[in-house]
Amino acid sequence: MAGAGPAGAATAIRAALAGLSVVVVEPRTAPIDKACGEGIAHSAVDYLIRLGVDVPGRPFHGIRYLDDTHSVDARFTSGPGRGVRRTALQSALAARLAALDIPVIRSRVGPITQTTTSVTAAGLTARYLAAADGLHSPIRRQLGLNHPPTNHPPPNASSAGPASPNPFNSLGRLFQHAPHGAPGAVRRGLRRHFTVAPWTDLVEVYWSRLGEAYVTPVADDLVGVAVLTSARGTFDSHLDAFPALRRRLRTARPATAVLGAGPLRQRVRTRTAGRVLLVGDAAGYVDALTGEGIAVALRTSAELVDCLRADRPQDYDAAYRRVSWECRLLTASLLWSRNRRLLAPHIVPTAARLPTLYRTIVNRLS
Repeated sequence: MAGAGPAGAATAIRAALAGLSVVVVEPRTAPIDKACGEGIAHSAVDYLIRLGVDVPGRPFHGIRYLDDTHSVDARFTSGPGRGVRRTALQSALAARLAALDIPVIRSRVGPITQTTTSVTAAGLTARYLAAADGLHSPIRRQLGLNHPPTNHPPPNASSAGPASPNPFNSLGRLFQHAPHGAPGAVRRGLRRHFTVAPWTDLVEVYWSRLGEAYVTPVADDLVGVAVLTSARGTFDSHLDAFPALRRRLRTARPATAVLGAGPLRQRVRTRTAGRVLLVGDAAGYVDALTGEGIAVALRTSAELVDCLRADRPQDYDAAYRRVSWECRLLTASLLWSRNRRLLAPHIVPTAARLPTLYRTIVNRLS
């Protein structure tokens, strides 16, 4: 297993519980931090608990969209999500790895070699290598699995692996090949925490022409604020685009330094190369707009382990697409609208006019 972030640790834990022998290779020292929204859907919390992970944090009960004049709430029907400091989640996952006696080797993977029956990396030889080494995965790059950045139609569909049994491919291509320099084409995220009592039991998403600001309650005296945008600037300058949020934070004290991540959009040709399988952000990423990164990573990591147990790595890419297509479709659709100047200002007003539809979509994602 390459990587001990949430996707890598969860994959290792599930594999060990399934009776497989696992070693994790991770160069960073725990707990590993990352710029992210830190909201975990109820389904993902439930999955982690079933893996034996003691999930910390603060419950939240829905999602609120806001702009300058509109606000609309969608409360969860299946159960609360949880706002969790990334470092706290990492510590909980590390504790579970230790409880299962899963070795974590502090090293880089380095060059990878394969045969028809094994793969060798970081001085270790195993039947398979699951790669969860992040958004800008060195393993994905080393194996040539990145989709080449182009502004022309994609290569023959055969290069992208098995066809997906869903409509995501056509809509995904529509978004992926938007004109270079289109609004929101290259999106990044910045995150900072503030010491303040959460003012709501919802995750708030503030919308403006600059982008989105996510506010997640992660403790009784702490909120995380993540800004997603294609604009250049500092975290503080970006907050000026969200005056209502700026007023909320007027007396709050910054509790952490600003962390950044991006570009967010990462395309892959396929998620398998011989006996190497990509999972988590390394397996490709649409955007953080719907906040479903960890839920998708956990869902697809379960498919990865099932494919390895069956000794059928060739089935993984299709399985990944099957269990993630709905989230990828909804995220790409929303992002496509966000990137259109005529449509973007109407996203929150439309959700406010159609609250039942908005609640249905939010609960479908969660």
